[in-house]
Amino acid sequence: MIHYINLRVIAHSTEDLSRVRKALDYFLLNSAGASEDSNTDDAVEMLNVEGYYGNPITILSAQITRKSDSKAIANFIRQKMHPDDVQRLRSEMPDRLDDDQVFHIRLDKQAAFQEIVKLTSSSDAITVKVKIATYPKNRQKAGLIVEELFG
Repeated sequence: MIHYINLRVIAHSTEDLSRVRKALDYFLLNSAGASEDSNTDDAVEMLNVEGYYGNPITILSAQITRKSDSKAIANFIRQKMHPDDVQRLRSEMPDRLDDDQVFHIRLDKQAAFQEIVKLTSSSDAITVKVKIATYPKNRQKAGLIVEELFG
């Protein structure tokens, strides 16, 4: 069903890194088996890079490969989403599923910090890539799986 889920967010030099991390952890801590005192340090990779104008940027990313955790995160996103966002996601599903069977979602980083799941089209977002596994590779089957997960 889900091969993996990749979450990625950028912390600009003007942002508080701990707040951006809290927004990412909102999703990671709601995976299967996570508890209030769980630590996501092992799951999150931090990469410090330099922006075009020399500004420091930190890229935070996590890849969830356990099937139970992947399904829990997908279910969490779907359950916490506003009905209008669910409808928008439903109508955009064919465009969000690429040829490699990766389903793309952008979630509002500021809303996630406030523990709200909200779709956004902004580039300053938490990007979620859900790799759908079908054997053999079949876009139509992948679409049905995405619909089942997020529809």
